[in-house]
Amino acid sequence: MKLIWVFLFLTLTMTVLACGHDGLDSHPLPRPLIIQYPEMVEFQSNKAGSDEEELRLECTSWRFAAETNNLSPWDTVPIECGEYVKEYMEGRGYGFDLERVSKEAGSFAKNFKLNEDGKDAWIFDIDETLLSNLPYYEEHGYGLEIFDRVEFNKWVEKGMAPAIKPSLILYEEVLKVGFRVFLLTGRSESYMDATVENLKRVGFQDWDMIILRGREDHMKHATAFKSEKREEMVRDGFRIVGNSGDQWSDLLGSSMSIRSFKLPNPMYFIP
Repeated sequence: MKLIWVFLFLTLTMTVLACGHDGLDSHPLPRPLIIQYPEMVEFQSNKAGSDEEELRLECTSWRFAAETNNLSPWDTVPIECGEYVKEYMEGRGYGFDLERVSKEAGSFAKNFKLNEDGKDAWIFDIDETLLSNLPYYEEHGYGLEIFDRVEFNKWVEKGMAPAIKPSLILYEEVLKVGFRVFLLTGRSESYMDATVENLKRVGFQDWDMIILRGREDHMKHATAFKSEKREEMVRDGFRIVGNSGDQWSDLLGSSMSIRSFKLPNPMYFIP
């Protein structure tokens, strides 16, 4: 008789478990009372902090991938990383990264043995390389918004972009060493006067040539446009020793420099 009761108990137990696996309520009887002790509340608070740390790690990883050109082309900063990018651009991290790039480039420039013919050249991009558009991007979400060329060009016309100070230091060192300096930017030629006035007002002087996009260049990707202009420099007998830019499209392509220096910019991507 005892064996029969054991058999019935096991059969009932297996039936309940089977129902649970079929997506039905696995607790057909009233659930036991669960008391939440203070320790449980503390654990959940720690978990929230852990989630914040996880997001920061994910956004740091995203920024690393963006800076190392490991991402597919992207239009905006991921919305969940908007606050992270803002904190980076406004905080000490961005400044430290700019200074490190400038110091490395300056060391390379000062230790490079120039040729006597005066044909060794250094190329600088302008936006987020020599001039900072942070005042503009403060008003446009630090990269959370789709790029609006009309609004950006209104900002360019004002000529109010401040200098990126570590880049100004590098720029002056490169001139002092004896390099020929070329400024190569994706800005349109129609903004030549505003760009030149802005550069001079914040301390950039004595470049050999400044090159902006002509009408025939407007449909070209930045990589193609800048490669073509570097090829022209090489055909004119210049040796491109250094190149400083915040986008990989400033640095890659044909007629590349001996050393390229990528400045940080997680706010936008230009192909």
